[in-house]
Amino acid sequence: MADIRHHTIETNGIRMHVAEAGSGPAVVFCHGWPELWYSWRHQVHALADAGFRAIAPDMRGYGGTDAPADPAEYTMKTLCADMAGLLDALGIEQAAFVGHDWGGAVIWQMGLRYPERVTALVGLNTPYGPPSNARPTESLRDFHGQTDRTFYMRYFLAPGVAEAELEADVATTFKKIFLPYTRAADFTTFMTVGGDGSGVVARITNTDTFLTDEELAEYVKEYSRTGFRGGLNWYRAADRNADEAGAPKGPQLNIRSMMVTAGKDTILKPEMAAAMPMLIPGIRMEHIEDCAHWTQQERPAEVNALLLDFLG
Repeated sequence: MADIRHHTIETNGIRMHVAEAGSGPAVVFCHGWPELWYSWRHQVHALADAGFRAIAPDMRGYGGTDAPADPAEYTMKTLCADMAGLLDALGIEQAAFVGHDWGGAVIWQMGLRYPERVTALVGLNTPYGPPSNARPTESLRDFHGQTDRTFYMRYFLAPGVAEAELEADVATTFKKIFLPYTRAADFTTFMTVGGDGSGVVARITNTDTFLTDEELAEYVKEYSRTGFRGGLNWYRAADRNADEAGAPKGPQLNIRSMMVTAGKDTILKPEMAAAMPMLIPGIRMEHIEDCAHWTQQERPAEVNALLLDFLG
């Protein structure tokens, strides 16, 4: 496997840790919550070995990248400027962008905000939707039929509350979060804050993570050092995006794209992507049925095959 190189760049006023491997056409991988560049480990190796320059940063707020305390510094405008600055720092004119979870939201926004820098887009789990004035933590709460007390995005808004729960035992937190598709019911328990507001992991008893001990140790090491605040600030900034003056509107996105849905993701449900062929002309729609939310980690072989076929 290609060797992974680690370095730190300056972008958009922050220092960003970047892992990369290989040379050739650039592919940037954008992770979500609560992940790291490391969540793309399987893809970085596979694409580098296939002749690509695979680039996986720790996104703003995570791992070895700076984590500003103010949630206002985590809007989509800022996060996309981070990615444009990443390309500048690495001397790259254009790249394909692959994103999962919050990283998926970033890559669709990159297509709207920096289309001249983007050669292709691949979204895992996170659908594209035209920007609107809706407040995401409220609209998604209502979509799932939850309340402020029983919807994880609303639970995450109060400073310090989720941090206290998640940081009490970091290893157990990750064992309860990174569960396979056979434990989809536990992921629903997470989404509904235990069904009673008790906590996102408090009522999950299963810890049969799909991570190996070595993989788990990587997450525990980093999050024991940084805590969870940086990643949680993405949620605390989400509703601010609705107030951005001059934000791109879409609705159509005219960039070569592929969307991969997961059959057992109970938060980013496959049906949420149903309108995408009408919004992104020619988009390739793919589906992995026996997979929950952590698609690139739970089903790396299938994801890698799709990426290599689409990008190659």
